[in-house]
Amino acid sequence: MLRTILLSVTALLSLHIAAQQQLSLKEAVNNGLANYGTIKAKSNYLSSSQELVKQSKREYIPNVNLSAQQDFGTVNGQNGPLYGFGGFGVASSGLPLTSQNWNSGFGALYLANVNWDFFTFGRVVGRVKIAKATAERDNTDLQQEQFQHQIKVASAYLNLLAAQRLTLSQQKNLERAQTFKNTAVTRAANRLLAGVDSSLAAAEVSGAKIALTKAKDFEQEQANRLAVLMGIPAAEFVLDTAFISRIPAAISAVVVSKDKDHPLLRFYQSRINWSEAQLKYFKKLYYPTFTIFGIMQGRGSGFEAGYTQDQTKYSQNYGQGVTPVRANYLVGVGMNWSLTTILRTTPQVKSQKFVTKGLQDEYDLANQQLKAQTDLAEQKINNALSNYSEAPQQVKAAQDAYLQKNTLYRNGLVNIVDVTQAQYALNRAETDRDIAFNNVWQALLFKAAATGDISIFMNEF
Repeated sequence: MLRTILLSVTALLSLHIAAQQQLSLKEAVNNGLANYGTIKAKSNYLSSSQELVKQSKREYIPNVNLSAQQDFGTVNGQNGPLYGFGGFGVASSGLPLTSQNWNSGFGALYLANVNWDFFTFGRVVGRVKIAKATAERDNTDLQQEQFQHQIKVASAYLNLLAAQRLTLSQQKNLERAQTFKNTAVTRAANRLLAGVDSSLAAAEVSGAKIALTKAKDFEQEQANRLAVLMGIPAAEFVLDTAFISRIPAAISAVVVSKDKDHPLLRFYQSRINWSEAQLKYFKKLYYPTFTIFGIMQGRGSGFEAGYTQDQTKYSQNYGQGVTPVRANYLVGVGMNWSLTTILRTTPQVKSQKFVTKGLQDEYDLANQQLKAQTDLAEQKINNALSNYSEAPQQVKAAQDAYLQKNTLYRNGLVNIVDVTQAQYALNRAETDRDIAFNNVWQALLFKAAATGDISIFMNEF
């Protein structure tokens, strides 16, 4: 029994250790790229567009049609006009007799047709270019989505890391408040200070507990956001904290931004290219189509050649009726040009021109925003480094002040208000330090997002 209990405890401990395995930033980013729904969806859209490129290339292949039919019926003919409206006319061929008869036999028609639009003024090539432009647009869309998602996951990772450190700071603040409360309660019980001090100390403990609860709530929100971005169930994450207290090596490196290489701008440019391909294709609709066609036909009938003179010369034998006994062929070149297409297509061409101009305007706006973000990134880095250097000094001064006020209070030289103010200053200093350390990495990530080069951030790990 004891052995079973020990094994169960060991198994539970192993599961707990596995669940608490440290999650590195690179692992978080890779999980996001592999599992996030939007990225998987856009990957499928790209695969679909690539298949459409293959389909558009095959449109240049000639149309080859095979047809066969075997029928049984009468062949009464009649002089007069006929229009097979709606496709319901019957192709019965025979002499016009003076009266109706019901002589019937088998007949058959076998047909092979080749139809090739061999010259269309580049319309087929235009459709291929549109398909390629669509595939390229979907490809750049996937790449920019992957780039943006890496930024989002890395930012969420840093936010969770900051939230965990803030929770730790609030936990330390609660421990200080509880220690101070114990001292105040003991001294008040021994009538060494007023009883109101113990009440104020208890209020500080309650305030510290509330602050800790808020910090934990914020940490849980950030953990949930990171889990969603990684495409996995929510959990408690143990993050890598080794890097957070150092300055990134690339923080002051000069990065030459190549505007056209930014994933977002390449996506916007691909949309312009797609619109221009559409415009060129629409213009080609003005021109005619030249077609080569060829037909080979075989026909069988149960009605003999002398049926026009003698209506008894027919047979209802199936084999005789469906066996082809006559053949014809036809080859030719044709042109099809609908002149009214020019009138219908002209507004479509003008519309596509406006679409292209609109996409160019969006490109220019995105380019302008990225340039502004690049300038802002440098300012953020300078500010983050300044706060990074000041934060330890602030914490050291606040710790000294708190120690001094606490010591003086124990000796009855200051009141509780002075101690609580020093405690508040220390808590704020520790919080500022945690944020300042995190902001250095956030500033570098912002720079990577603005320049379109995620490697300057990921190479730090």
